[in-house]
Amino acid sequence: MKQKFYIATAIVYSSKKPHIGNDYELVYADAIARFKRLSGYDVFFLTGTDEHGPKIEEIAEQAGITPQESADKITGMIRNTYDKLKISYDKFIRTTDDYHEQAVTKIFTKLYENGDIYKGFYEGVYCVPCESFYTPSQIEQSGICPDCGGKLIELREEAYLLKLSKYQNKLAQYIEENEDFLSPVHRKREIVNNFIKPGLQDLCVSRSTVKWGVPVEFDPDHVVYVWIDALTNYITALGYNPEKDMAQEELYSKYAPCDLHVIGKDIMRFHSIYMPVIWWGLGLEQPKQILGHPWLLTNDEKMSKSKGNVVYTDDLIDRFGVDAVRYYLLSVIPFDKDGSFTYENFVKKYNSDLANTLSNLVNRTIVMTEKYFGGVIPAPNGEQSPDDDLKKIAVAKAGNYAAFMNEYKVSDAIAQIVELLHRTNKYIDETEPWVLGNNPDNDKTKTERLATVLYNLLEAIRISAVMLIPIIPETSEKIFEQLGNENKANALFESIFEFGGLKSGGNINKIAPIYIRLDEKQVLKEIYGE
Repeated sequence: MKQKFYIATAIVYSSKKPHIGNDYELVYADAIARFKRLSGYDVFFLTGTDEHGPKIEEIAEQAGITPQESADKITGMIRNTYDKLKISYDKFIRTTDDYHEQAVTKIFTKLYENGDIYKGFYEGVYCVPCESFYTPSQIEQSGICPDCGGKLIELREEAYLLKLSKYQNKLAQYIEENEDFLSPVHRKREIVNNFIKPGLQDLCVSRSTVKWGVPVEFDPDHVVYVWIDALTNYITALGYNPEKDMAQEELYSKYAPCDLHVIGKDIMRFHSIYMPVIWWGLGLEQPKQILGHPWLLTNDEKMSKSKGNVVYTDDLIDRFGVDAVRYYLLSVIPFDKDGSFTYENFVKKYNSDLANTLSNLVNRTIVMTEKYFGGVIPAPNGEQSPDDDLKKIAVAKAGNYAAFMNEYKVSDAIAQIVELLHRTNKYIDETEPWVLGNNPDNDKTKTERLATVLYNLLEAIRISAVMLIPIIPETSEKIFEQLGNENKANALFESIFEFGGLKSGGNINKIAPIYIRLDEKQVLKEIYGE
């Protein structure tokens, strides 16, 4: 039986079309999900949309449509973008799904009956875009939201509150004893030092002034607030409902608890404080790891419409292709530091890694195989000095790649692939196959040497193509198309750790180069109109 791996992203708020900075999370999680499938896991990949709350009410009213119609429209845009990005999710949940709403009412009631929720008043400051209440200790600048920079408003209303304070010590101890629960480590320190140590205050989990939401079952003047409505999607998507026998729910019994929550660093505290308390209140096992990923910035600033620096994913895909967009996002954002987007950097990365290094290597090797061996993959014969070095590096890079991917350090894993590609290009310069191919006397020694060189090139390309499957799947598919169907079946994860998995004797298929170098000046002129 395969080992299970349940991965979930945060669900996107259906108030506006996401931009490339938002969509990074999905591409990053998708790469991890695809890698886990490649390495033999039974993967369940969840994403979706958060569709309740005052912001959606407000947008719908401005547009003269119902909140549901507004959510449907934006969710349609989101799903379309995910499809264009080739996001391989297994389930897409919407918080307006009937089964989710029904489960949320029961979850809220259970928490209330257990004494983890009580009725009171909330009085303090509130951010409408973030749908967040803040305590004085959390506000760095008076009247300004610490997360989005928007204006905070004073608010007092009757509300149900979740007893975070009840779990203060338990949460602190749990985080301390479970080193991998919060990642990266500096995010863990931020949560502990900035939020837990100063003292947890009880959390508002209902609204009486908002109508677009899930009604509280025993008090219909209130609707369930986002933290219980949205956060519980990770269990309701698997069929969780307090009134059900979870042993009978196939998805829940198979995949819970979540192995990896992939979320933005800006919502880390909601998942690392509110979610564990809710899970304890329900008597559930905690997720194994919560990973707060960094942001993709534009010229070192967070993307926002107000700043005019938003770049939309659809536009990038239409201009450069889906794999080029995926590659850039996954390669330029480190595991624990923000990355940056500019069109200039995008084009440079495209030309350097995809056109010059990868595509040129594949195209040159395929052309030489066709020219010198009639398109038949030759069998290696003997070994010389550069061969052994290439083989050792290929196997070493494959091992490093796997280690980094298992640590979710995707950009570091990609660097290992690029280093192998560079070494393979160097191998061409070292062996000079065009010299070996210039063989008017049909010297058998030169022919055998040429066969070995081209086999080694094709095998290094095959190993690289396997490693690229989670990163740029369409490109990987095109590479295997050129290597022939016999070798597509051999694209096994285990095969990359030993040089020589490529099958000789099959026919390669010559196609157009996968990537053509871009004219940087022309591209930037088209974008900026200068």
